[in-house]
Amino acid sequence: MDITLTDLDWSLVQAFVAVAETGSLSAAARALNASQPTLGRQIKTLEAQLEAELFTRQPRGLVLTETGATLLAPAQAMRDAANQITLTAAGTSARLDGTVRITASVMTAIYHLPPIIADIRRAEPNIAIELVPSDQTTNLLYREADIAVRMYRPTQLDLVTRHIGDLPLAAYAAHSYLDGRAETLALDTFEDHDFVGYDTDTQIIDGFANAGITVSRDFFKTRCDDNMAYWHLVRAGCGIGFGQRSVAENDPLVRELPIPFPIPSLPVWLTAHEAMRKTPRIRRVWDLLVKGLEPLVA
Repeated sequence: MDITLTDLDWSLVQAFVAVAETGSLSAAARALNASQPTLGRQIKTLEAQLEAELFTRQPRGLVLTETGATLLAPAQAMRDAANQITLTAAGTSARLDGTVRITASVMTAIYHLPPIIADIRRAEPNIAIELVPSDQTTNLLYREADIAVRMYRPTQLDLVTRHIGDLPLAAYAAHSYLDGRAETLALDTFEDHDFVGYDTDTQIIDGFANAGITVSRDFFKTRCDDNMAYWHLVRAGCGIGFGQRSVAENDPLVRELPIPFPIPSLPVWLTAHEAMRKTPRIRRVWDLLVKGLEPLVA
């Protein structure tokens, strides 16, 4: 059967790319917000149209055949082109209403953004806000979000970025932990304290190393990679941990501790796709986010 470009159903190609990138029908279904049986039928339909087997089943999921691997790059190019069409079209909207989707880290989404979003809603009642708390990197190219609040400088092409400032960090411990313990920290007294660390993330270990202190993962008797849960472990008295001053200074359960080395600050960046940044509603929300976030880093 001869297949032309006009014969190809984009939804079938989209299903193929999703399954190829995730390695299973179930994961692809979650990514596309579709049902697993639907994706299975779409893959079979595409294979029938192309008269080629695209995947082989293995115990851990679906693996591309040689033909499937050959077709993946052009299929991904089709996906990227379709996303670019959507972005460009959305970016031409001149209306100051509609929906703006914001993604931010869980800590930022819980502690910093709610009052800012409330101000945005009061200033622009015709703009609906969707907030996506996530510590995972969200792809702005694929419209997973319109604006991202990042704690690092984005480097992806076609993005507009703005450095809002830096959030100061410090060492903290709960009053319940400090009861009966010395509150002055010195390098030779670290072993007398419990520290809360990350599980697989090495940022805190690297920070100690930069200060000339060598510690291993086992140095931290309580470990957690989720920043929100991490902070609550510190608040509960599990040990000394690190947190944002703007959060901790309003928390009656913790006290700041002087620590004998500098703690790097946390950069705050706003990011949007350059095509969407020109949309009036997104530009307006961007400006209001800048206004709301700047006092936190002043």
